[in-house]
Amino acid sequence: MGISVFLSYPRPYLKRQEEFINLVIRYLEDRGFTPRTLGITDYDMNAPLTAIRRLMLESNGLITIAFRRAFIEKGIGKPSSDIGQSEYDLSNKWTTSPYCYIEPAMAFQIGLPILILRESGVIDDGVLERGVTGLYLPEFDLDKMPNIYLESSEWRQIMGQWEGNVRKVLENKGCPPKLY
Repeated sequence: MGISVFLSYPRPYLKRQEEFINLVIRYLEDRGFTPRTLGITDYDMNAPLTAIRRLMLESNGLITIAFRRAFIEKGIGKPSSDIGQSEYDLSNKWTTSPYCYIEPAMAFQIGLPILILRESGVIDDGVLERGVTGLYLPEFDLDKMPNIYLESSEWRQIMGQWEGNVRKVLENKGCPPKLY
């Protein structure tokens, strides 16, 4: 069995999203990792957050892929604010699954290496906003062929860093605790 990693993503609803996730899974497996996703590779009868926590504790890192999920044709953020905050336009934007926010936050809290990938057009707020977790947050465009991003130098470099951090976690899990 490879190095266990948590792979978080909303269930694809487009063929190109499905192709992208399959390419990511194949990449991880070729590199010696075992991607695990609740409801896909692992099942649990407990409440979702309990099941996620259990799976996360068995993992050595997390990748979240924030696919487009719901389209906002016309929308306004902070409409009619009465305390002086500016409205902003949400028209022609996408949202993703709430679990794309929850799972990286949970992984961050227990110190796992995280990598968040955001499909272009998905609103960049919360942990999907650049710099919130202190990490680079790449954006990919599936309007192009799904493999284009996975062949880029950006992908190779960020994955190399993430993989190194995951391998350190695995190594450190085997060490006894330090008293000082």
